[in-house]
Amino acid sequence: MEEVRSILSAVNDVIWGPFVLVPLLFVTGIFLTIRLGGLQFRLLGHALWLAFVRRKEQSGEGDISHYQALSTALAATVGVGNIAGAALAIGYGGPGALFWMWVTGLLGMATKYSEALLGVKYRRRDAKGEQSGGPMFYLRYGVGGGFGLVLGFLFALFGAIAAFGIGNMTQANTVAAQLENVWSIPTWLTGAAMVLVVAAVVLGGIKSIGRFAAGVVPIMIVAYVLIAVTVLIVHVTELPAAFALIFREAFTGEAATGGLLGSALLFAIQQGVARGIFSNESGLGTGGIAAAAAKTKQPVRQALVSMTQTFVDTIIVVSMTCLVIIVTGAWSEAEKDDGSLMTSLGMAVGLGKISPALAPLGNYTVALAVVFFAFTTLVGWCYYGERCMEYLAGRKAVVPFRIVFTLVVFVGATTELSTVWTFSDMANGLMALPNLLGLLLLSPIVVAETKKYFANPHWRNPDLMEGPDPGTAEPPERSPQGDNPPTPTR
Repeated sequence: MEEVRSILSAVNDVIWGPFVLVPLLFVTGIFLTIRLGGLQFRLLGHALWLAFVRRKEQSGEGDISHYQALSTALAATVGVGNIAGAALAIGYGGPGALFWMWVTGLLGMATKYSEALLGVKYRRRDAKGEQSGGPMFYLRYGVGGGFGLVLGFLFALFGAIAAFGIGNMTQANTVAAQLENVWSIPTWLTGAAMVLVVAAVVLGGIKSIGRFAAGVVPIMIVAYVLIAVTVLIVHVTELPAAFALIFREAFTGEAATGGLLGSALLFAIQQGVARGIFSNESGLGTGGIAAAAAKTKQPVRQALVSMTQTFVDTIIVVSMTCLVIIVTGAWSEAEKDDGSLMTSLGMAVGLGKISPALAPLGNYTVALAVVFFAFTTLVGWCYYGERCMEYLAGRKAVVPFRIVFTLVVFVGATTELSTVWTFSDMANGLMALPNLLGLLLLSPIVVAETKKYFANPHWRNPDLMEGPDPGTAEPPERSPQGDNPPTPTR
């Protein structure tokens, strides 16, 4: 196992190192931002209105509403990475890592927009009549040819594998560990309870997952943010110095505890980018899978809704976590390899400043947040994994996948997973590579669809817009390796 762990770590260091995924993510985000004219900055207000005020369309092909699709994506991304992952980035990369997480998030909004647009445009109906889409479809049908076929297959393969790692066992393990550490609940009992709850949610498919996510995700995010804001208000006088530290360290890396090729600055950037992507998943392609299930007539409209997920995840939730541990000084006092402990210390110090009796509430807040965040991530990733499996083996593989996925939750909750964490990071990186390449190749289509949509004078009022439904504009097709293989039309 030590040899396997060593090999996985070496491969992971290459994938997430300074010469592969990190520059590719930056280049893709900058390239799409420029080609789309900074759309994520110009239209953020309208996108938030579509996502949280309008919330749904009355007509269009799809299985769930705009808001439920967004909530499913948030369920999968607002997880342990927002608490432990973000804290680890600060612990190892210093406060400057937060700046690079912001950069990754802002650029990632353009990436997420493009993924969602293509996910809706190239979606197909599966054998049961449900919408199925994501990178595997737009790589195969958009890029096309043998190259697109290979890219789509690789994405689906790594996506199905990653679902059991970062989307299942690591999340279940985190929940069980938190409940055992804080309330001494045996891991086997947590595992058994999670199996039952996960089964109740995921066996009902995307409509059940969408309803669950729409009901639970907003509550958990708002509750966590309100408590973090309370801590920041108590430490409001330290905020200017904290922001000054963040921006100074972003370009010096003096507080970074490691070194990448001898450069602390590069190490801080790597930590910020890697943990930012781990948190918001922009570039992984998963956002396109959730977006494809949305009931909509316009790929651009769902893309606008989907890009708000990255904004909420990174610019709001991750910022809250990092600012709390910076203003309270927890980043320099806690163990740097225990992100949850670092965040717990920050919350405890902040609430303890109001009243010593409130200090324990900080530990409970983080424990409950980790439990809910990790659990919803698990549910969201089940859908991602089943769509990848449906692409690879057809609709007949979906129910068996859900059953196996549910049972593996118990394994994750009761097993030591140090190697699985490394493997999960590697699988995430291998998902991102074909997706990012596809986004660059398909950027002309993203730009063309965007220009066409905004050329309509009624784009601000979706009820007045007309246009063919991308889900019915062409003859319905089943998944490429499904029960009824399609005849490619592109």
